[in-house]
Amino acid sequence: MFSRRRFLKTGLKTGSVAITAAAVLPSLARANEHDANENGKPLPPAIAALQTLRAEAKPITVEERASRQEKARRLMTDNNLSAILLASSTSLRYFTGIRWEGGERLFAMVLPAKGEAFYVAPAFEEGRAREQIAQSPAGSNPSADVRVWQEDESPYARVAQGLADRGIASGTLGIEETMKFVFSDNLRKAAASATFTSATPVTSGCRRIKSAHEIELMRLASKVTLTAYQAVHGALKVGMTHYDVANLVEAAHRQLGFEGGALVLFDQFSAFPHGSVTPQVIREGTIILIDGGCTVEGYESDITRMFVVGKPSDKMKQVFEIVHRAQSAALAAAKPGVEAGSVDAAARKVITDAGYGPDYKYFTHRLGHGIGMDGHEWPYLVRGNSTLLQPEMTFSDEPGIYIRGEFGVRLEDDMHITDSGSELFTPQSPSLEDPFGKA
Repeated sequence: MFSRRRFLKTGLKTGSVAITAAAVLPSLARANEHDANENGKPLPPAIAALQTLRAEAKPITVEERASRQEKARRLMTDNNLSAILLASSTSLRYFTGIRWEGGERLFAMVLPAKGEAFYVAPAFEEGRAREQIAQSPAGSNPSADVRVWQEDESPYARVAQGLADRGIASGTLGIEETMKFVFSDNLRKAAASATFTSATPVTSGCRRIKSAHEIELMRLASKVTLTAYQAVHGALKVGMTHYDVANLVEAAHRQLGFEGGALVLFDQFSAFPHGSVTPQVIREGTIILIDGGCTVEGYESDITRMFVVGKPSDKMKQVFEIVHRAQSAALAAAKPGVEAGSVDAAARKVITDAGYGPDYKYFTHRLGHGIGMDGHEWPYLVRGNSTLLQPEMTFSDEPGIYIRGEFGVRLEDDMHITDSGSELFTPQSPSLEDPFGKA
């Protein structure tokens, strides 16, 4: 799933935005020549003073994952699915705890609506597969059904045989939406009697409603990121590049015990919502957009804050105030039973009525996205989405105004739907002059 935080230093230097934070952040922290934590340079005092919050993160339990699988089975029955198939994805981790990096070799879990799950794994990876399966809900079963395939054999035939052994060879199989086409295409050929469809009614049906534990982890992730931003704000200086600031964001997250990062944009480039490859330097009066987050036990934060080094212009303050009102309007509109699209409309009306319209002219993107184990996941706060909001759905609330050639302002916090309304995980930013509020 794409997220702005993936647009990190490597992406800024190469023009590539398709970078996975979990994969690149540790290596960047070790290898980047500007890394303030490992190149012998002391961290700025505001960042060095941060204390780890790692102990506050409580992992998801095996029992919780087992409960998720049971809910998935109920949704399969409701949607006339015989089974769902999960390959390398956050959904695989959601239901099992298994972390499996993507590649050209198929590793998959097939979870039937009835009966035990089975797994398909490369034979040379069987040890690693069983090690992780042992930590999943299947771990209580020492004879978990793991079907291995050698390098010159077909993993798809193993899946087809597993379906036949479960009596669902001609059933309907739900495919997780992020599965590679090469996998799903070969599965269709190998299991020709089966009907294939999307697993989204099951995977999203489970994941879009968060448990109290998930909300707790997401609240912590937001707390970590906002704390990191506040420390970075205290370390900003004229002459820093946006690479320097991105390094500080990473270092601050590490001090707090987690891997995190951010997209950093200055001045006219803050009007590019997803960034620019142009080198940027802080000057007196520079407006700065920092947008990113971290991962806490698999759960994401996504927060944007705006700073000015020196004094903001009157126009900057005016635009900030409009965006602030739009964010508040969206928060007030988000409540159980309303359509997702109406929350976007509430924020967009504030911005349009203030003269920054029509339509997507200045507020160029949807209001927000679902968030959880993926930075962007179902459902979305966008025009035309008739999905009815339910308690404990979680979203970003991120209106913006982008004035090309001048600057952009985006305010973003994560929120969850409550029984009677909605709540942000972090306090709104009060102003450009006081971005975190007075202590």
